Amino acid sequence: MAGEGSTYRNLGNAYRSLVNFKQAIEYYEKIRDRAGEGSTYGNLGNTYRSLGNFKQAIEYHEKYLSIAKEVGDRAGEGRAYGNLGNAYFSLGKFKQAVEYHEKSISIAKEVGDRAGEGRTYRHLGNAYFSLGNFKQAVEYYEKSISIAKEVGDRALEGSTYGNLGNAYHSLGNFKQAIQYFEKCLSIAKEVGDRAREGSAYGNLGSAYLRLGNFKQAIEYYEKCLSIVKGVGNRATEGSAYGNLGIAYHYLGNFKLAIEYYEKDLSIAKEVGNRAGEGSAYGNLGNAYNSLGDFELAIEFYDKCLNIAKEVGDRAWEGSTYGNLGNAYRSLGNFKLAMEYHEHSLCICKEFEDCLGEGVAWYWQGYDHELSGSLSNALSCYRLSTIHFDETRYSLKSEDEWKISFRDLYRMSYTALWRTLLKNGEIEEALYAAEKSRAQALMDILKDQYGIDSQSFSALAPNQTLTAALQLLPSQAVFVALDENKITFWVLRKDSKISFRQNEIANGSADLLMETILKGISKGDGVRCENRSLDPLRSDLSCSKKPISEETVLPSSSTVNSLQPLYDVLLVPIADLLQGNELIVVPDGPFCLAPYSALSESIRIRTVPSLSAFNVIVGAPEDFHSKTGALLVGDPWLKEVTNKKGEPILKELPCAKQEVEMIGQLLDTTPLTGKSATKAEVLKSMKSVALVHIAAHGCPKTGEIALAPNVERKSPIPNEEDFILKMSDVQTISLRARLVVLSCCHSGQGEVKSEGVVGIARAFLCAGARSVLVSLWAIDDEVTLLFMRSFYQHLVDGKSASAALQQAMKSIRESKQYCAIKHWAPFVLVGDDVTLEFPKK
Repeated sequence: MAGEGSTYRNLGNAYRSLVNFKQAIEYYEKIRDRAGEGSTYGNLGNTYRSLGNFKQAIEYHEKYLSIAKEVGDRAGEGRAYGNLGNAYFSLGKFKQAVEYHEKSISIAKEVGDRAGEGRTYRHLGNAYFSLGNFKQAVEYYEKSISIAKEVGDRALEGSTYGNLGNAYHSLGNFKQAIQYFEKCLSIAKEVGDRAREGSAYGNLGSAYLRLGNFKQAIEYYEKCLSIVKGVGNRATEGSAYGNLGIAYHYLGNFKLAIEYYEKDLSIAKEVGNRAGEGSAYGNLGNAYNSLGDFELAIEFYDKCLNIAKEVGDRAWEGSTYGNLGNAYRSLGNFKLAMEYHEHSLCICKEFEDCLGEGVAWYWQGYDHELSGSLSNALSCYRLSTIHFDETRYSLKSEDEWKISFRDLYRMSYTALWRTLLKNGEIEEALYAAEKSRAQALMDILKDQYGIDSQSFSALAPNQTLTAALQLLPSQAVFVALDENKITFWVLRKDSKISFRQNEIANGSADLLMETILKGISKGDGVRCENRSLDPLRSDLSCSKKPISEETVLPSSSTVNSLQPLYDVLLVPIADLLQGNELIVVPDGPFCLAPYSALSESIRIRTVPSLSAFNVIVGAPEDFHSKTGALLVGDPWLKEVTNKKGEPILKELPCAKQEVEMIGQLLDTTPLTGKSATKAEVLKSMKSVALVHIAAHGCPKTGEIALAPNVERKSPIPNEEDFILKMSDVQTISLRARLVVLSCCHSGQGEVKSEGVVGIARAFLCAGARSVLVSLWAIDDEVTLLFMRSFYQHLVDGKSASAALQQAMKSIRESKQYCAIKHWAPFVLVGDDVTLEFPKK
């Protein structure tokens, strides 16, 4: 019978490893011998815990503990304590879990069970993590990993990496967290642990969620959900639904978010997961708060708060106080709002949660601002941005993460300069707005130009601004948006900063830009192929877009598609402008405005921030090359085919003529056709003074289609073989004075608090001094004419902005191409350079 019982036990263990819990239970229940009865109860308990039946699990573990004590099995007694700790942990009773795990670890040390000791350190870490004591949790996790490596337990090592990632995530160190989550995922795949693999995807989703990358988070959460459904892990399935709800909540889809939150709540109740139930109530409260139902939100928050206190989850308690404060503030009860926000801040300080403190200080600042206490609001907002900057700094060189993070917490930076303006501190408000601009770009530029980050960061904002003013050729206007209100600071050398505000009537900046661009794109017919591609479509088709037939925008004022933009952006400051040159630091949707087309008499270019302008223009004289040109036109794309083997990107004959024409002017042989491969272009652009690319461009990012690399993994080119991506450009060091991207949409990208995140920004990051881009689809023929005029003026010694102005004028005054569509898309970003090339 003993042998039979052993066999049943082994079969049960095998089926439990295969996540077939019901079959495992059947075999465990067949065991009848007293010797194996205790451990069998332990196995049954673990199986019921995996099924989410925690109360049944506890009953079996208590039976195991009783038998182990009865027969004097100290090792078994220790395992039973550990199992009970895990079961109480799953019920959200973390303090009780700690008590059982401490008993378990004491016995493991006594009997010399190193593997058991390592596992229990991990469980203790989990309990302390749930109690909000993240630093204590990290200590236990590191002990667990050390022992796991010592005994060769890869599964334990991998799972503890996931736990360690959660701890660093809660401490606001997202880069470290993601590294540990990826280690966990890798080992889970290696050892075939599907449940752990699902959890790792969920954890990665949560990290990207807090960085503001919601689409990436959703991808990971959906992978997690798919796996945990397959293995029957109901508790983790509920968490996955809750996380998906949070992601969709951030994206503004409150209805779908509520559906996911309710699924999470239902499963938490089903499996008896009190902590999960509490978080679901909190999430539902957030959703109804966003929908404006503040009283219902408060009901959910109160339920969440009660459970957080019950299970001893201080971190969740702190965030719920913050949410309650927001709801009461929305109801106009500022006194109660401040009390709750103060509770939230105290708990964040208790756990040294830097990111949480940033949020809590912002909430308090908003309370004070709405109640009219501007000095208190300013103090809170300043502390908030300091904590956000500290968290952002911990992301180190991760550009994409920094961009998402800054965008997610932009409200604090906006609140600071807005409140300074309310307090009458106009110049200080400009310093605050400037300091928050293009932060990730500045980090890259400081590295690119060899600037000491610490000494640069130590400069006060007004010192940076003063340096930028000294480098201004004439004047600049700094634009800042707060909802539908536009703030302008006009700056000139040796002159006091001027200040104006304007409101967008009947709409927003987004709506205004959308209306203007739709107006420009109207028209009938297509004259010839344009230089557009969409790499997100399976066929990479080149889209034909109609050409509009609007009248030109004369300086006098005939109404046309650009007039509303002119009225909003230039009319309010027209009396402050002097001279024939203007630098604009745009904000929000206005980053995509065709500034060069807004005035015939003023040459306008843009810069991402005054600090970035300061770094670029202040570069050493020998940093950028003075000679050499790389000309790329009409790359050969016949190998890029659809499923039928047919080429899907059209040839651009005028693009080839364009670079051949420029080549004759500059005495340079262009790369065209098969020679214009991605690898060759990346290699050749590093040391030249001019880079000119005439090719198909992506509507969303401006990324460019080049000829496929000769050396590649497959006969049919993948995107990585021919698409010049932002990441490709940012990995090289350029010395170009001017980059001309004669491609459709080369000025496009995601509009973030960072600015436009597209291919043009990538070239600035790589070291380009100036970039000429197109904001929309450009016609192949008219672009040839445009570039002929532009380069003639460049070769004649004119600056890039002057050459652009003259080229626009020549197209605008032509009969065939006078429509705004043709002459207005080009914008110069960066410095106004002059190139040294021989005349021909």
